[in-house]
Amino acid sequence: MINWRKYNGALIPDHPPHVDVKFDEEDILKKIRNKRAYFARWTTDFDCKKETNFWYVIQDTPLDIKDYRPKIRNQIRRSLKKCIVRKIKKDDIINFGYDCYYNAFKKYNTHLIPLSKNNFFDYISSMSKDYEFWGVYSLDRRMIAFSINKVFGDYCDYSIMKFHPKYLRSRPSEALIFTMNKYYLNEQKFKYVNDGARSISHKTNIQAFLINKFKFRKAYCRLNIIYDPKIKFILSIVYPLRHIFSLFNFSFFKQLNILIFQEQIRRGCDK
Repeated sequence: MINWRKYNGALIPDHPPHVDVKFDEEDILKKIRNKRAYFARWTTDFDCKKETNFWYVIQDTPLDIKDYRPKIRNQIRRSLKKCIVRKIKKDDIINFGYDCYYNAFKKYNTHLIPLSKNNFFDYISSMSKDYEFWGVYSLDRRMIAFSINKVFGDYCDYSIMKFHPKYLRSRPSEALIFTMNKYYLNEQKFKYVNDGARSISHKTNIQAFLINKFKFRKAYCRLNIIYDPKIKFILSIVYPLRHIFSLFNFSFFKQLNILIFQEQIRRGCDK
């Protein structure tokens, strides 16, 4: 039984990417209608040998600090001297995490808007017991970064990571990623940790950072989408004109171009 959750207007399976979705198109269309979603999206052939247009960024190899390049080792050590990283409770994110979240969000080049403080509180409060929370603190005990991770058995999804831009010189990202990887892969012996799929809605540097510094890799897979009939009709009209629409990058056109870009990736996976 596949559970689906709504995220930014899309239905996404609430399970690890290595678990295949056995789907019935009519059943998914019914769920799209009931949830008032634009489409349902899922992946198949996780970590296939063929390079595709879609991927997750994962780490499945336990590493010690000696396994990194000398420059990276020095950066990790310096970050651990300037930052305190520890597992925390949900209430710590609720009470002290919004400042990190909001200031990090302001740096994104995206059409999305940040949650209000109350909506942020409600969103974090609603998270189930499957989520684990990590905080990064400056030496004066101020929260400067956090991670919210969803655990599925022996697999961990780094679902939400936010870094306060004011404190990036302390390298909280190095301290956080190194500590969490060590915990989940070396100590808990998880199969892999996952930083998420290829970003479609906005540009992000975190995945390149993880690959270049922490030896994450791309786990290629295939993107599958079933659209609401109205969205499918709109796409059939605008997709052949995608090069024209790409010239417009404001308001409605931003969202439309993201939809077109996603469809382009999906079609590329079918080749």
